[in-house]
Amino acid sequence: MKNKNSIRQLAIAIYTINRHAKTAPDNRQLYTLKKMAIDKLINSGSAEKIGLHFVDNPKFSKQHSTVLVRCDDFLFHTIPEKEDFNALPHLGQQDPTSRNPQERMSLKTAREILSNYVEPIHRKPDKTKKMVPKKSIHTIQNTQNFRSSYLDGK
Repeated sequence: MKNKNSIRQLAIAIYTINRHAKTAPDNRQLYTLKKMAIDKLINSGSAEKIGLHFVDNPKFSKQHSTVLVRCDDFLFHTIPEKEDFNALPHLGQQDPTSRNPQERMSLKTAREILSNYVEPIHRKPDKTKKMVPKKSIHTIQNTQNFRSSYLDGK
């Protein structure tokens, strides 16, 4: 995955995941996939940390920073690690005029690309294993008869 086109495809996939995560009701899985992919790109030298930015809308009115990462023509923000505060320059507020290129990719394709990049599939699933049936959640726990004096008219 070192050629320019595949790095660009990964950057577009991260961009797509990030765009969908901002509006998803449960975005933890998408942000985790984004972080794992960016970390792997940084470790391979295909992406670089540029500096720290203040967060535009801090939670609970507490100012904090994020790490600005460049991958191909795209810029992403990630959560900083402790050593980032000593190693990276602080760039202040985010530049509102700076935008990523507008690219389109389906969420399904983006997930597949990033999942295969982060955790490549080395082997096919073993079909010799037998499926264990799940316990039904609708089983009746207490089978004792219940008599109501209300229903008996007493």
